[in-house]
Amino acid sequence: MTSADTALAAQPPLTSTSFAAHFDLAKGQQPENLTLLPGGAAAVTFAFPRQVAVIERTGTVRVLAMLPAPSSDARTPVLGSPFLGGIVQGHDHTLYFLYATGTGTDDLTDVWRLRLGGSPEHIAALPADTLPNGLALDGSTGQLYAADSVLGRIWRIPATGGTPEVWATVSALAPAGFLGVNGVKVHDGAVWVSNLDHGTLMRIPVLRDGTPGAARTAATGLTGVDDFASTGRGDQLLAALNADSEVALVSGNGGHTVVLNHTDGLQNPTSIAVRGDTVYVADAAYVTQQDPNLLTTRLHCPSSR
Repeated sequence: MTSADTALAAQPPLTSTSFAAHFDLAKGQQPENLTLLPGGAAAVTFAFPRQVAVIERTGTVRVLAMLPAPSSDARTPVLGSPFLGGIVQGHDHTLYFLYATGTGTDDLTDVWRLRLGGSPEHIAALPADTLPNGLALDGSTGQLYAADSVLGRIWRIPATGGTPEVWATVSALAPAGFLGVNGVKVHDGAVWVSNLDHGTLMRIPVLRDGTPGAARTAATGLTGVDDFASTGRGDQLLAALNADSEVALVSGNGGHTVVLNHTDGLQNPTSIAVRGDTVYVADAAYVTQQDPNLLTTRLHCPSSR
């Protein structure tokens, strides 16, 4: 047992759990993804009502934008319905997010942008047979990375807009019956991704010329892993395990420990964000159909490598 493991056994790494907001299930307010805003607010995507919303520090939910509905003949891959996925924030507080509508007479499967006080605008078109899910922004290069859960690839798109390119496509990103590569983050010179079907986290280095290096499996056994976030302590991560309503702390050596579960209020967590020692968990209740919410807790665990 490492010193970090001993410390985890002696003291729970997440404590003081509370609810920042409870959402209205009847209105379809099921948060798919999460990004933190200045002043303690958060922005979320509500997947199926096609809404981007802000959660104020008071818990008030304010809808910023609704994406246009596709034509009645549109069919989103795997899910069938229009799907609003990952969301990130740029240095100027512009929000970027992913919208999938599938085949049909409309061309809405795109990367979208929402500037302060503006309206949603699409900045890059993705193929209709994709399911763009997780999204990350590399602030140092201005590149967006989008996880395609159906085709098993990672797209790279300039945040200024333009033509998407397939940045990485390896077998470990592919689905195995449902959804493959899901969450995506840029951390420590690499693009990190989860694969929901395989229960894995992978690290793909970004080489000096911007191309991907050799992918490495960083963790396994994370059943139903959705999105994840760095704790800021080396390669230590917190991962949302959707189906089992759990959050796992993943150490730098690939091991993991479940640190939150349904008894803490989790309802099929989809995404995690960390600011300082505060952890935010978005719960979509896709399966439980009980209490979609935004949960917060405090982080006080040692780094592990």
